[in-house]
Amino acid sequence: MSGRTERRHPGPRPFGGGHGMGMPAEKAKDFKGTLKRLIPYLKPHKVKLTIVLIAAILSTVFSIVSPKIMGKATTKLFEGIIGKAAIDFHYVGIILLELIGLYVFSSLFSYLQQYVMAGVSQTTVYNMRKEVYSKLNRLPIKYFDSRTHGEILSRVTNDMDNISNTLQQSLAQLITSVVTIIGVIVMMLTISPLMTLVVILTLPLSVLVTSLIAKRSQKYFKGQQKELGELNGHVEEMYTGHKVVKAFGHEHKSLQKFNGINERLYESGWRAQFISGMIMPLMSFIGNIGYVIVSVVGGVLVTRRAIEIGDIQAFIQYARQFTMPITQLANIANMIQSTIASAERVFELLDEEEEVPEAEHMKVIQNPKGDVQFQNVSFGYKEDATLIDNMNIDVRQGQTVAIVGPTGAGKTTLVNLLMRFYELNSGKITIDGVDITELSRANLRSMFGMVLQDTWLFNGTIRDNIAYGREDATEEEVVKAAEAAHADHFIRTLPDGYNTILNEEASNISQGQKQLLTIARAILADPPILILDEATSSVDTRTELYIQKAMNTLMEGRTSFVIAHRLSTIRDSDLILVMNKGSIIEKGTHEELLAKGGFYAELYNSQFSEEKEVV
Repeated sequence: MSGRTERRHPGPRPFGGGHGMGMPAEKAKDFKGTLKRLIPYLKPHKVKLTIVLIAAILSTVFSIVSPKIMGKATTKLFEGIIGKAAIDFHYVGIILLELIGLYVFSSLFSYLQQYVMAGVSQTTVYNMRKEVYSKLNRLPIKYFDSRTHGEILSRVTNDMDNISNTLQQSLAQLITSVVTIIGVIVMMLTISPLMTLVVILTLPLSVLVTSLIAKRSQKYFKGQQKELGELNGHVEEMYTGHKVVKAFGHEHKSLQKFNGINERLYESGWRAQFISGMIMPLMSFIGNIGYVIVSVVGGVLVTRRAIEIGDIQAFIQYARQFTMPITQLANIANMIQSTIASAERVFELLDEEEEVPEAEHMKVIQNPKGDVQFQNVSFGYKEDATLIDNMNIDVRQGQTVAIVGPTGAGKTTLVNLLMRFYELNSGKITIDGVDITELSRANLRSMFGMVLQDTWLFNGTIRDNIAYGREDATEEEVVKAAEAAHADHFIRTLPDGYNTILNEEASNISQGQKQLLTIARAILADPPILILDEATSSVDTRTELYIQKAMNTLMEGRTSFVIAHRLSTIRDSDLILVMNKGSIIEKGTHEELLAKGGFYAELYNSQFSEEKEVV
């Protein structure tokens, strides 16, 4: 698997300042069903949404009424100039004050609308995000194993942001646009039904032009997104593995691939933006044709004294306002499609099957000894493919059990079942005679300390990382655990010692040092049962010997499961289970298995001969 993670990239905003064509929206599979499910999230905000609706209507109405009132001032000035009489500036002044008042009120209601809607959208998405995060904690491990990190993160971040932006911007704009269209038509009809008909007749032409351009540009927008995703994936992959790229001298090859993708992205992006950019000039052309016809018809009506000159000015302003909200509605419809698709992906996550729910009163083992039994256990990751069949293991307190076998034999699966990361197909696993399904997961997992081959450290101090398994650990206990894991020396050589902050990937320390810290973390947790999955795979031979001694001390009196590929590290185990194709084919001590001369002996002798050849 490459270092690439799947990510969803939000599309660019609509071109032309909200009046051009935006990205073609990704369509939801079930638009109506998802919309019905999204609406209940807004129900607790009914009162606020009503305020938003009223404020949007009032803001738009005050804005729409203004041109007609301004026309009255124009008419009065025109009459004064044409009639060569004194201009009634008092009347004009009153109109100007009225206009100022209308614009102030329009702005105040617009501010109120945006302010309230911001609270509604952020509260809604805040609650949805909490619900999603809570859901992630209840999902079984198999969900995360079957999906890329990028896909899961995309649902929690990109899709949530998409929903937030639409609630914040598009809903309010939708109301404003609808009210503007209705209001403008009403105001134009009060001035001249004939000129209103001329403006409305240009609407089908505008819709036709918009749809033709949308169809033409859509394939280029899709190509742009495809190439953008490929470019991001390539850059992430190359910079994640830049040391390997440099080591093999593939910089030129990587650059060639980048240039090829970049070239295709340029072509798609240029064509998409050029074609979508044509909509505004064409809409302006259609609008100007309408203005010419309106001016001619208006002029004729003025000469016949059917309307006043100020009404012509107001009508032209209304005609300009008429086309804008129509284009906005097209963009909003596009954004809503994308938002419903995002909501659908979020709901898909929320609908995922959770871990088997626990009963109200689960059993709790207060002082676990560490007796573990597998009784007729069968399991498969898929229903039609059994990986482990009728497994029986009996491990007593304090025993060290080594699990060996080729890759894919089921060693790690056995540990996953023990921790109840996956549910059994049949059979049962018991700890101290209690079925693990009767224990709370918190109680069950608190009995285990894990050191895995893949280290996991979080962004924080070394002290916090070691104390992760025991929040109440003292400074002295943290240091003792680090000393037992032979990590104290390298920690003290760092500039800030135990206060050294590890970055997000803990890349400011070596892989071996990461492993030492995870071992120290397990030592500090002091669990009754240990799981060591190739715990020393990333350290040198000398450090491995030290850790092995520390582990032997740590494992005294504790049940330990050790998954190992280097068989030389498990010679002293109380019991060795040899697995192949999901079954235990051999079990016994190191000496007993060698004496049998079977699968284990063959594995051991092949490794031993390889080590001798290396030496």
